[in-house]
Amino acid sequence: MIKIAFDPVYAHPLPEGHRFPMLKYDLIPGQLLHEGTITKEQLFSPAPCEEEVVLLTHDKPYFDKLIQQTLTPSEQRKIGFPQSPALTKRELVITQGTIDCCAHAKQNGVALNIAGGTHHAFADHGEGFCLLNDMAVAANHLLQQDPAEKILIIDLDVHQGNGTAKLFENNPSVFTFSMHGAHNYPFHKERSDLDIGLKDGTDGPTYLQLLHEHLPALIEQVKPGFAFYLSGVDVLDTDKFGKLKLSIADCRSRDAFVFHQLKQNNIPVTVAMGGGYSADTRIIVEAHCNTFRVARDVY
Repeated sequence: MIKIAFDPVYAHPLPEGHRFPMLKYDLIPGQLLHEGTITKEQLFSPAPCEEEVVLLTHDKPYFDKLIQQTLTPSEQRKIGFPQSPALTKRELVITQGTIDCCAHAKQNGVALNIAGGTHHAFADHGEGFCLLNDMAVAANHLLQQDPAEKILIIDLDVHQGNGTAKLFENNPSVFTFSMHGAHNYPFHKERSDLDIGLKDGTDGPTYLQLLHEHLPALIEQVKPGFAFYLSGVDVLDTDKFGKLKLSIADCRSRDAFVFHQLKQNNIPVTVAMGGGYSADTRIIVEAHCNTFRVARDVY
């Protein structure tokens, strides 16, 4: 049975002007349950991640600021959210959800977190709506359990996973692959192990051709025992910030290709949702729900 991490804290209210990014976290599980793609038995609610696990990745002075609510106004602006105890708890729960998904993925081939993909968080600061880097924390947790593990992070959000790239730049156990808009946020890119920067206006066929060229070769080269997949839907042509031209069908084909490649190579994968900023929330929800539908079909 495919397991899915979700807790109501994922969609906790924020002050006016900051709520839009959170709406989808209630709507996605509701839609999936309504249509019968998932059942309530597949959902699990994570506990907050423990400090000692977070500190495998993040610096203690930064973690203490999150817990003690002492981020400076400048640090809060860089993150994009005003600090609050609820926001910190949310991030800790999301991070543990990604960790828990790893254990479920090893049993079932795939597990999905309805939130997560907070790839702009660095060891000592957050930015771009990201406080803690959930996939990095989960990867380091896996490596603590098995130092011989080889991990592949497949980041297909439209924004480069700059925090993830920086966190693992000197770690040969984790290979970071980011396929993103070359002229999109973050404007200063870090160096992933493999970066594919896309021109503004890149269409679905071009995008999928590049993915088909690179991902199988990458799997053959890295030979990972575990993968993380950040399935952002801000690659859509309807996205307010994405600058790419993929259709919902293209996005679904992307997910299907990733899942088929990992499954046929017996690589378990934990999936996190990442970004999506289309003006019509229904489009965001539909595109994210497709990731779950495809996972159900493939696995």
